[in-house]
Amino acid sequence: MTASVVATGYSEERAPLLRWLVFTGFCVFGFALLWRYGLFRLMLASDKTDISLIIALLYLATTLHCLWRTNVISKELDAARRIEAIVSAGPRTLTVAGRNVVADGGDRLPPGAVTDHIRNLVLKAGLQGDRRLDQTLLLRSLADTLRGPNMLGSFASDSLMKLGLLGTIVGFILMLAPIAGLDAANQGALRSSMSLMSDGMAVAMYTTLSGLVGSILVKIQYNMLDSATAKLFSLATSITEVFVVSVLERDRHG
Repeated sequence: MTASVVATGYSEERAPLLRWLVFTGFCVFGFALLWRYGLFRLMLASDKTDISLIIALLYLATTLHCLWRTNVISKELDAARRIEAIVSAGPRTLTVAGRNVVADGGDRLPPGAVTDHIRNLVLKAGLQGDRRLDQTLLLRSLADTLRGPNMLGSFASDSLMKLGLLGTIVGFILMLAPIAGLDAANQGALRSSMSLMSDGMAVAMYTTLSGLVGSILVKIQYNMLDSATAKLFSLATSITEVFVVSVLERDRHG
C-alpha cells in the first residue's frame, strides 16, 4: 500500500514541472514562428537602443530561474508525499540523527525542506519540556524558505514592464527630436527627419510590445509556481499537524 501511495504521489507531484514544460513549449513554438517569418529579427534590427534585446535576455534568464524553482518544488512535493506515506503508516517515534529524521523501524525521511521542518519540531519538542508544542513560527520560517526565491518573478515581471515603458519614452524622444530643426523648405532634410521619426516610433512600439509580452509570460510562469508552492506548504502543514505534532505530544505525555 505504501509503495502504491509513493508511486501515485510521484506521478502527481511532478505535475508542476509538466505544466511548466507544456506552457514553455507553446512559448518556444510561438517564438519559432516569429523567427521563421523574420518578425523577431525585424524587431531587433529596428530597435536602435537594444532595449528589446535586453528584455529578451532578461526574459530568458527569468525563465531558466523559474524552471529551476519549479523543479525544486516538484522534488519537494514528491518528498512530502513520501514523508506522508511513512508517518501515516501508524504511530511512529521520530528521532533526529544529525541532519536526518528517522522513524522507528529505521525509515529515514527523505531530505528536503519538509524534513528540515520536522527535524526542527522534534528538536523543539525535546528542548521545551512539557509546554504545548506550537509550530506557528516554524511554519512561517518554512513559508519564507519555500516562497522567498519565487519573489524574483514579481520583480522580473515589473522590471520587464518598466523597461518597455522606458523604451517607449526613449522612442518618443528620438521621434520628436528632429522636429526642432525641421525646415519645411528643405526636402532632403524633411525626408531625413521623417526617417528619424519613423525609427523613433519603431523603438517605442517594439520595446513596449516586448516589455508587455515578456511581463505577461513571466507572470503566468510564476503564478503556476506559486500555486505549486502553496500546495506544498498546505501538504507540509497537514502532515506535521496531523501526524508529527500529535505523535510528539503523545510521546511527551505518554
